[in-house]
Amino acid sequence: MKRREFITLIGGAAAWPLEARAQQAGRRYRVAILGPLPSSFFDELGKAGFAKGGNLDIDSRGDGVAAASYATVAVELAQANPNVLMVVGTEAARAAQKATQRIPIVAIADDLLGSKLVASMPHPEGNTTGVAIFAFQLDAKRLELLHEALPRARRIAVLADREPIPNMSALESAARGFGVEIVPFAARSEEDIIRAIDAMSSAQVEAVNLLASPILSSKFQYVIRDRLALRRLPAIYQWPEQAEDGGLIGYGPRISAVFDQCARQVAKLLRGAKVADVPVEQPTKLELIVNLKTAKTLGVEIPPTLLSRADTTIE
Repeated sequence: MKRREFITLIGGAAAWPLEARAQQAGRRYRVAILGPLPSSFFDELGKAGFAKGGNLDIDSRGDGVAAASYATVAVELAQANPNVLMVVGTEAARAAQKATQRIPIVAIADDLLGSKLVASMPHPEGNTTGVAIFAFQLDAKRLELLHEALPRARRIAVLADREPIPNMSALESAARGFGVEIVPFAARSEEDIIRAIDAMSSAQVEAVNLLASPILSSKFQYVIRDRLALRRLPAIYQWPEQAEDGGLIGYGPRISAVFDQCARQVAKLLRGAKVADVPVEQPTKLELIVNLKTAKTLGVEIPPTLLSRADTTIE
């Protein structure tokens, strides 16, 4: 590349953010949200020039919305004509797609391609892109880690947000290889959770694999953690942060990192990018967190081999 061409290229690249910032300062943007989001999502949008309470209005229906109401709420959000609709979970994404075929949608879900929410990951068609966390595939890996942590456990519960459990056959296949019996439970409300965990004790369950779920991992995560502690049931969770918050083991991508990816996608769409030019992304890193304080409280001794592979141990 010639020197003049190089200088022109660098100059153009440097000018673009200034132009984008000027454009953002001259207008207001609106993002509608269906599902719970961590505060890091808004922090990441702020870094991109879209400040909540500044040039960005947020219409959030995250906490307190039952999955049965997603369809109605999605229509209400779409009718307000936001620039982008951010949704959490496959059920919320389907509701959003039914509500609008025009407004760009950014979804965090297990498998956007397998769920037919997008036709292509590199170049999504229609109005939906997002981050595919492939959590169902990780549920079997979490079962393996839980078995490694508690090799003597022979009855392990799986707690899901629906029945039939979508990936039950894969879990049962993995369990047979470990000589473990899987006992399924489902819950979608606080009352269901308490009832299910109490039933686990009656069923002589020795450990719990908390399956991937935007319902169970959001507003109910502390209900689950505290009830499992009350029943002295060790468990493995979907997000590393849940082990940092008092769970025994957490394995998967950091929830903050995943939503940061979503925020950057939203920012691209707010700047005018087409959905087809915003590829579906995947988490870039998985973490294993073991909380030894919780292990001590539960009377569980984690094998050194598992501890040596943990990214972080909480003393």
